[in-house]
Order: sequence, then structure tokens, then C-alpha cells
Amino acid sequence: MSTTNGGSADPAAANAGPQLLVLAQYVKDLSFENPNAPASLQQNTQPQINISVNVTAKPLSPTDAEVELRLEGKAETAGTVMFNIELVFAGVFRIQNVPAENVNPLMMIECPRLLFPFAREIVANSVRNGGFPPLLLDPIDFVALYQQRVAQVQAPPPSAA
Repeated sequence: MSTTNGGSADPAAANAGPQLLVLAQYVKDLSFENPNAPASLQQNTQPQINISVNVTAKPLSPTDAEVELRLEGKAETAGTVMFNIELVFAGVFRIQNVPAENVNPLMMIECPRLLFPFAREIVANSVRNGGFPPLLLDPIDFVALYQQRVAQVQAPPPSAA
């Protein structure tokens, strides 16, 4: 028989290492537009596809946070839009026993890395269901994306001449 004084009955939990748990993941917003169908479906030229990626995070409690992975894509050929896709795929994560200085990088790098494969599949299926070949997104370097964001925040504002 073990007794505890307001703590966990499991001694291993009291000494647990860093933890990142996925509590939920979900489509928060999804939009697919095929404004020039059916003409856009009969194009024989390879479209120019532009993809943008953004990651945001907001705390929900001292240990939980919602992380959003926003993917936006636009395919054009000869100045004509073939399709637009916007996806906000989010997850709720529990972060425990992580030093405070590591929480933000964890949320902005590891959390979207866990969300990305599911978001990639949703984009591919949506584009395919729109009548086009599936759009298979290349893997994203979330470390570089995070470093870019940190550099932008730390950069001094341009001086006015």
C-alpha cells in the first residue's frame, strides 16, 4: 500500500521526463475553390503552384496549447486560376516537464511536424476531389521556418530616411 500527500500515486509519474501529448487534432477551416471549372480541368499545361505555410500557437491552460498549421495553395496557368486551397489544421497538445525556454520551440517545430502528415493528406485528397491530380506537398523544414520567424522578430525595424 502506498500513500501520497497530494501527489501522484505512481512514483514514476512524479519523476517523468519531458512529455508532449496530442490530445486532439482537427480541421479548423478548409476551403477549396475551382473557379474556372470545367475549363480549368481541360488544361494541358503544368500550372504554377504557390504554397504558403504558417504556424501559430496559443495557450489554453498552463500545460495545454492549440497549434494551428495553415497551408494555402494557388495553382495558375497563363494568368488563370485553376484552384485555390486553404487549410487550417490544428491540434491540442499537452506539454509537461519541459523547461520554459524550450516550450515555444517545441510548439512551433515539433507540434506542426506531428500535424503535417495529416494536413498533407487532406490537401492531396481535396485537390484530387476537385478534379486535379493530388497535390503532394514536399516535407516542410519547421526548424528553418521557426528560425526565420525568430530572426524577423529580433531584426531591428528599418530606419526611416
